[in-house]
Amino acid sequence: MRSLGWFVFLLGLVRGFAAAEEPSLPCVPRDFGFGSVACVCNATYCDTLPPPTLPAVGEALVFTSDIEGARFLRTQLSFSDSQNGTGSDVARFALESTAFQTVIGWGGAFTDAAARNILDLSPDAQDRLLSSYFSPSGLEYNLGRVNMGGCDFSWRTYTYADAEGDVELSTFALQPEDTDYKIPVIKRAEALAGRPLKLFASPWTAPKWMKTNNDYVGYGQLRHDMYQPWADYFVRFLDEYAAQGITYWGLTAQNEPIDGYVPGFFFNCMGWTAEEQRKWVAENLGPTLLQHGYGDVKLMILDDQRYELPGWAEDVLNDPEAAQYVSGIGVHWYGDLYTVPERLTQTHDLFPDYFILGTEACEGATPLEVDVALGKWERLESYAHDIIVDMNHWVTGWVDWNLALDMQGGPNWAENFVDAPIIVNKEADEFYKNPMFYAMGHFSKFVKKGATKLGLTSEDPKKLDATAFRNPDGSTAVVILNRSTKTMETIVETEDRGSLRLSVGPRSLQTIVFVT
Repeated sequence: MRSLGWFVFLLGLVRGFAAAEEPSLPCVPRDFGFGSVACVCNATYCDTLPPPTLPAVGEALVFTSDIEGARFLRTQLSFSDSQNGTGSDVARFALESTAFQTVIGWGGAFTDAAARNILDLSPDAQDRLLSSYFSPSGLEYNLGRVNMGGCDFSWRTYTYADAEGDVELSTFALQPEDTDYKIPVIKRAEALAGRPLKLFASPWTAPKWMKTNNDYVGYGQLRHDMYQPWADYFVRFLDEYAAQGITYWGLTAQNEPIDGYVPGFFFNCMGWTAEEQRKWVAENLGPTLLQHGYGDVKLMILDDQRYELPGWAEDVLNDPEAAQYVSGIGVHWYGDLYTVPERLTQTHDLFPDYFILGTEACEGATPLEVDVALGKWERLESYAHDIIVDMNHWVTGWVDWNLALDMQGGPNWAENFVDAPIIVNKEADEFYKNPMFYAMGHFSKFVKKGATKLGLTSEDPKKLDATAFRNPDGSTAVVILNRSTKTMETIVETEDRGSLRLSVGPRSLQTIVFVT
């Protein structure tokens, strides 16, 4: 394992000052025995990456993270007219000006668990963690997902109206999980970001008394006579958060609606078919949001696996009464290994006016996996590969699951423990940045909200995973993932700047930034 001690620290300072920028602070690595390193942060120190100054025309900045321990390691290269390079270990890409979808952004989820873990740290460590995600010296996330009521990453089961039969929602009230945890953390994140976040909320379940099985979990759906009270519940949620100074950019109609049709499903859920969701959106939720001044809130359907596409979208969006209230389609990643990404393209081609957004992903979610694996490089590769594939098939952004979990991968009342990009060790007042954190940053830091996906063709796309974007400031970002154990000599050919030749090392992720 390469040493990243004082030498790299001084090197980072020199690079920062040489570019007349705020210097970046390097990772303090710790090996937990999972093949690579996690970066250690505490109340007094955390690695950073301030916004880089764009290189001169004809030059490119390259940021590299790899299995050996590099994290956003910066180098600079020059374009040339030469396109030489052949052989089995040469990958050639042609960057095209063809424009595809516009990027909405990148982010993670302010779950109950994430908020509590963040607040379990000392105030200075809390700020360093939130800065790592949201500030200009961090990943610059602009999206945030919030659970509407309890989810599995809560420490108890609850909704906002648990009083039996309260169809008027007279007892509706935000809970301590909101007022004491999520809302303060969201406000601090927005303050550190220096701008409002695009927040969207997702419900896991209605109150038990609104459901066919009178339970938070298991095989159960919303009773048809509760369609309107459940729509009113959404409005009350938006109203109560607005009273706390937080506004929402979007909503999903239901988290993983298929779960509530699975007998014995073990955490918060509520089942919907696409036809049921269509009817409820058309007749209840859509009109109710519009009537109460929330017609501009971006409503997303599905919020489940892409194997439900394009059928789910067809069932809902082919009804103009429902489609008029819908802005986008949310997709989760858990079924991606079993479903071709072309379903995303098919969905876009059928409904080009509706965005597709990745709304949840995490590692450690299957029974045979280790829940928390600090420093496991393969989890970076899974994230980066999935993001690249999604973005190459019309997805407009990618939102990770919990922003921070504890050393067990919780808290989670259902013991559905998983991994996260940041793991909190409250006893040591430390937090650890997993490789997944840097996977997210190779996109969120360099591919800005409003960027345009560009065409990027390859003679042999199986050699490397890659995708490219044009940012609103005119810069171009190319992200390349090498999952092999070979160094790949790589040539990126542009239409107007010549070619860029670089070595993409084994088990590495690179982002190339240049001005065209």
